[in-house]
Amino acid sequence: MKTDILAFGAHPDDVELCCGATVAKMVGQGKTVVVVDLTRGELGSRGTPELRLQEAQASAEILGLAGRENLRLADGFFQQTPHTLLKVIAAIRHYRPEIVLANSLEDRHPDHARAAKLVRDAAFMSGLRKIETQRNHQNQEPWRPKRVFFYIQDHALTPDFVVSVTEEQVDKKLQAMRAYGSQFFNPEDKLADPQTYISSQEFWQFVEARLRNTGHMVGSEFGEGFQTETPLHIDNLIDLS
Repeated sequence: MKTDILAFGAHPDDVELCCGATVAKMVGQGKTVVVVDLTRGELGSRGTPELRLQEAQASAEILGLAGRENLRLADGFFQQTPHTLLKVIAAIRHYRPEIVLANSLEDRHPDHARAAKLVRDAAFMSGLRKIETQRNHQNQEPWRPKRVFFYIQDHALTPDFVVSVTEEQVDKKLQAMRAYGSQFFNPEDKLADPQTYISSQEFWQFVEARLRNTGHMVGSEFGEGFQTETPLHIDNLIDLS
């Protein structure tokens, strides 16, 4: 399967929360976008792993994803090992993306930085011919994405670039987030589970405020920020805005 963008999240909802409007924009431009969640978020204080998977699928339909899967690594405990690297490499080789999006390299949740480094290293190693992987009992060919970009999460990091997004794309992002009724603010919440940092109304307001603040950085109403470990290649300074 040839994919334009492969977005990884340590947990279901990471992609929606941090770059959902960008995903909506790319899908609207006819790009194929697939999301791979590393874990089921089974350590989350609210909901269940089974419910999170249902919510992730509902969100995928809202965003118009070309596919979504879960690698079922251990939430909170996964590390970079040969086993986890090979699982991520196999996913990259299967979807053959041009661009990979990954968690933030620095963040409040320790899973996020570990996931970012795991995906970054797997993206490089997926191009090494002597690493053998299979999917559906078929040997896979090497594939190395052109770039890995890291979306910004809870910490107020300075983006290396900003994707400007429209109100319609922001609405699509927020709809996708609302699909996770067990996780984010929900005025009709009927769960007996305890409230958490991200289930509060204040956190929802923070998400909306960050979209505006990030867009303001580049003269847009809304935006989502990303970081990169290597410089971007620019051919024409005049085309920069």
